[in-house]
Amino acid sequence: QGGAREPPGRGMSLPAGTRRRVAAVHGDSPLPERLRFYDGWASQYEEDVAALEYRAPSLAAASLASVFSAPPAGARLLDVACGTGLVARELHQRGFRCLHGVDGSAGMLERARSTGLYRELRRCVLGPEPLPAPAEHYDAVTVVGALGEGQVPSAVVTELLRVTKPGGFLCMTTRSDPSNLRYKVELEAALEQLEAQGAWRKVLAQEVEHWERATAEGDGPQGTGYISGVVYVYQKCPVSSLQEA
Repeated sequence: QGGAREPPGRGMSLPAGTRRRVAAVHGDSPLPERLRFYDGWASQYEEDVAALEYRAPSLAAASLASVFSAPPAGARLLDVACGTGLVARELHQRGFRCLHGVDGSAGMLERARSTGLYRELRRCVLGPEPLPAPAEHYDAVTVVGALGEGQVPSAVVTELLRVTKPGGFLCMTTRSDPSNLRYKVELEAALEQLEAQGAWRKVLAQEVEHWERATAEGDGPQGTGYISGVVYVYQKCPVSSLQEA
């Protein structure tokens, strides 16, 4: 799962509703409006991401599992922007059992709760609000799909780092399509700055060509109909020079 493969949906058109909903969440609408949209989208979300052939949850879980040396069943993991629980399903398949989740949408959290995979779920609008967890609490933190233009600000990486134990791992994803390139540059600058400060070290940065199906004409390279993305895995340094205010 998550390996190189020929995309199965090449040549098939995406449903118009899927295109519309995905475009809406990548826009610049005010936060309260965006959260209401996510609440309403929760019932169709998994159907839409299946149509997109969205691979980020499986790729992220596989990447994290590949670098995680401790027994996963005993690790405490925070799934940030957990949505309906797609990442939790992938992590559970790889042996992670102590899963906590946060999301800004009550509708998404209700769906995540119905999976039965999380020991704890809490509402948190990341960016305006800090994560509802003490410092150095988690063995691993994931944020899959939320780091992008019109979504969570790239500055939140310091908050992800705060709740991670020294020696713990952070797994993050973002898209590489033209509409997200400005954000990706900002995100990578933030990641590199923290590494230069000795806060963490980069373990993995994997570019993936067939990340998900493109929703706009010209987004995919050479007319493939797919956009690319990247998985990052960082390990928090045992002695961090990043001082909390």
